[in-house]
Amino acid sequence: MSEPSHRLPQDALRRVLAVARKLGASDHLDEILGVIIDAMRDLLRADRATVFEYDKAANQLFTTVAHGLSGGDASACIRIPATAGIAGQCAQSRAIINVPDAYADARFNQAVDRSTGYRTRSILTIPLEVVGGDLIGVAQVLNKDGGPFDGADEEIAGALAAQAAVAIRRARLLEDRLMREKLERDIELARRMQQQTFPTSVPRIPGYDIAGFSEPADQTGGDAFDLVGFVRRGQDLIVVEPNEPATGAMMFLADATGHGLGPALSVTQARSMLRMGLRVGVGVRSIAEHMNRQLCDDLPAGRFITAWIGLLDQGSHTLLSFSAGQAPLLHHRARDDEIVSVPAQTMPFGIMPDLDADVAPPLALEPGDAFIVLSDGFYEAARPSGEQFGEQRVYDLVRASRGLSASELLANIRAACREFTGPIEAADDQTAIIVKRLEWPGR
Repeated sequence: MSEPSHRLPQDALRRVLAVARKLGASDHLDEILGVIIDAMRDLLRADRATVFEYDKAANQLFTTVAHGLSGGDASACIRIPATAGIAGQCAQSRAIINVPDAYADARFNQAVDRSTGYRTRSILTIPLEVVGGDLIGVAQVLNKDGGPFDGADEEIAGALAAQAAVAIRRARLLEDRLMREKLERDIELARRMQQQTFPTSVPRIPGYDIAGFSEPADQTGGDAFDLVGFVRRGQDLIVVEPNEPATGAMMFLADATGHGLGPALSVTQARSMLRMGLRVGVGVRSIAEHMNRQLCDDLPAGRFITAWIGLLDQGSHTLLSFSAGQAPLLHHRARDDEIVSVPAQTMPFGIMPDLDADVAPPLALEPGDAFIVLSDGFYEAARPSGEQFGEQRVYDLVRASRGLSASELLANIRAACREFTGPIEAADDQTAIIVKRLEWPGR
């Protein structure tokens, strides 16, 4: 490589400045790359030029825009290790490499010429760096007209490379910002859609008080809940409109592994299956069975959903409960102020296609009794020390809130959990359903 003089002839300087203006006029990466390879080829009086962008995460150089390469064909993208060949050595050394005779240089991969029918003679390879030393890529120019590249060519190429690196960095940052903004819009839309699936009111069942709540740790959560009022007509359950009197309720709480967009889609799907099963008159056991089989087919490996389905019947004052991995379920018996922890009956949905448990016998709810279902986002809420909120604190709150409404009990649990964790952001979604049989039916 010739010793640089750091001064460009006036004609070359004007041409470099003209290229810089063209680069500054576009924010689209493909257009910028096209301007760069055309400028490198034309100003250096060469046959072809290529820009290899640097993928830092993969430590690779890749190109989708080059003379002789179809830019419209995604499969034409060429990727090489950032240490391979002449381009790789340029990326490592951050220095211009001038090869007057490609076939006399052991670093040159002759197989590329054999596969394309092209004959490479001379090569000029230039690192693309920005201020601070970050590598953006490598430019490579092939076959100067009339002989090998000289020191003046290196000066021009270096000046072009400085402008090219800045333009590529700017376009990348803009693309990243636009992509983030689009992702944020998509996530916000998903959040609104998920929130719209949550009930806006609770079933109106004489003698009962029901409360439900869900708060995601991210914009979209991996928890879901549903509260559906119904009336019985013989053996059929007829869904009633929100705020209309009901004689019973189907309740659902689900918690998918993880939180975010993927789990949110999974639990929303499960909630939709529950609603469909209720509307066509399918029993709790059958709903759970079909839901589990479908989730086994749909969920990625290693993913599952814990879920609880409850069927409250005002006429018999019973709660039919089915839990797939959702535990503990708490039954507060007002008569003796005892809290019974009800275990899950089977494993979570989405693991094995065959459920290994039946619906438990209906649970009798006496006046003042409460049934509390909380996702693990409450129990596992932690202080900076790692200490978790735990079950015992919930037990104490339930006993201390005896005589309060379901909504008041829920508010007390939420407030105590927030006070316990302090300013730390919740690490998991928090969802709850509380059912209370009133001690005084007229209340």
